[in-house]
Amino acid sequence: MSRRPLALVSVVTAAALALVGCSAVGQQGGGGASSGGGGSSAAGEDVFGDPADPGAVKAGGTLTMALSAEPDQLDPALSRSLYSRYVFHAMCQKLYDTDEKAQIVPQLATDLPTTSEDGKTVTIPVRTGVTFADGTPFDASAVAASIQRELTLPTSARKSELGPIEKVEAKDASTVAISLSAPFAPLTAALTDRAGMIVSPKAAKALGEDFASAPVCVGPFKFSKRTPQTSIELVKDPKYYDADKVHLEGITYRIITDASIRAANLRSGDVQVADSLSAQDAPAIGSEEGLQLLQSNSLGYQGLTINVGNTQGVGKPVGTVDTLVGSKPEVRRALAMSIDREQLIKVVFNGLNSAACSPVSPTTEFTSDAAQACEEHDPAGAKKVLADAGVKTPVSVEMITSNNPDSLRLAQALQAMVKEGGFDLKIQPVEYASLLDQQDRGDFSLLQLGWSGRIDPDANITNFVGTGGSQNVSGYSNATVDGLLEKARTENDTAARRDLYGQVVGELEKDNPIIYLYRQRNLTGVSDTVKGVQVFPDGVIRVGFSGFAK
Repeated sequence: MSRRPLALVSVVTAAALALVGCSAVGQQGGGGASSGGGGSSAAGEDVFGDPADPGAVKAGGTLTMALSAEPDQLDPALSRSLYSRYVFHAMCQKLYDTDEKAQIVPQLATDLPTTSEDGKTVTIPVRTGVTFADGTPFDASAVAASIQRELTLPTSARKSELGPIEKVEAKDASTVAISLSAPFAPLTAALTDRAGMIVSPKAAKALGEDFASAPVCVGPFKFSKRTPQTSIELVKDPKYYDADKVHLEGITYRIITDASIRAANLRSGDVQVADSLSAQDAPAIGSEEGLQLLQSNSLGYQGLTINVGNTQGVGKPVGTVDTLVGSKPEVRRALAMSIDREQLIKVVFNGLNSAACSPVSPTTEFTSDAAQACEEHDPAGAKKVLADAGVKTPVSVEMITSNNPDSLRLAQALQAMVKEGGFDLKIQPVEYASLLDQQDRGDFSLLQLGWSGRIDPDANITNFVGTGGSQNVSGYSNATVDGLLEKARTENDTAARRDLYGQVVGELEKDNPIIYLYRQRNLTGVSDTVKGVQVFPDGVIRVGFSGFAK
């Protein structure tokens, strides 16, 4: 296998340019970052936004934020989408959060965990004097019950994130002890996301798997109303322990799937915040008076997931698929060789995103040359791989993708590009919610979707390619990969983990259950009428402590 560190590659794919109807532009900016700061920025410069100055905002008002897709279930144990994370951030606080430097900071916990010498007991101190939105006391017992729920719900998406937990118990009202069967290095990082969101034990017991219909957590806002495919409404929670820092009376999340319409609503003032701006709209938004562009590099990736064994549904025993792309690793390798990532970025995203061949973020301490190695773009070589495998061309492959303009533009560019490598890519646009359902059921051959990313690489890899992983929709199972991932999970030495993840990437490139394409730039439009909106590298838009400007 020809592999190299990721770098600029290849020449213009004229067919792709014609098909997507836009011109290639040069790579804009680099990956350099600046620390926070509101206002606009040049492409490639990170602008996270500033906290609200209490003297600069007024009390009251309802902020409206445009979402590019409808959130899935508003249950931290079941949720799978980035868009639900936006809503959760204002409604369901976690034991830990991440800051603008992607460092872990306490939230409902009062300090970082302590770990026993053998690595098998993790102790977490938690807040006191806190209540859930329904008035139920928040304490160590509630934390233990919430984590236990995530481990035992039959449909939980958090099980494999939490690792080998044997027992969770409250030592006293402010101390939680987690007992593990083996050391688990990614645990604290896992608790910075949905696994660390603590739900009301009273509501969880009453609602069970219907908790998402009326979720109750600790947060500056509480759930009020949901109109499917239209909006989600939150209202200020007077019981929140830091209610004096909450300026807004409410937040409404409106579902607006078309990026150009989101931008138009931002310009008109109908919404004050718009997520996932199009690369075509973002530069203009950043230069317009009265608007600002927040941006940061994602910790995650966008890619192509191939069904190699998901015949009974995600998490079920793998089976045998009957498609060429699913059954033959040579066909998947040829598909990967047919893709010119840099050209995709130029053509589809105006150079704002960055090429990726790996689930390991290059901005973390776990990156290495091995972890960032990339298959050469070589369409002629792709055809030879297919011929050597006895596969006739063109190879017909059906790909499902979200039916929004940016996703379709990417799909069309891919369709034109891989044709040169011997593939006939057929595009099937579907609603985002339908795509999630189809992937879970295994009702696909190839799908285009991504992952917003986490600070620990385990959360970007194990759930997706580990045997039985809660988000392993590919149905991939490889004993060598499983062994490397398990070793990395129990290893506390960063250098050793770095080496192990480099080995994992090497194994994945042999099988290509996921073909990694690019790292998305988080592009968020914000009106100057509001202050305190922030977006960190985790991709979550933080509006819970924002307010309207005086």
